[in-house]
Amino acid sequence: MESKIEVLSTVKIQQSPDLYKIVDALNRTLKRENLMFGLALDKQDDKKAVFTIYRT
Repeated sequence: MESKIEVLSTVKIQQSPDLYKIVDALNRTLKRENLMFGLALDKQDDKKAVFTIYRT
């Protein structure tokens, strides 16, 4: 079975220590809707984070 992940949206936001809590809550709440959320540090600016929404 092949799993395809589609990027729906990506946005750079100000880094905050609690951002992961929002991403975790979204992933737990919306996984039944085939949505997944990601958070990564921006490689060019360590004060920014990259928030991505995926459809699984």
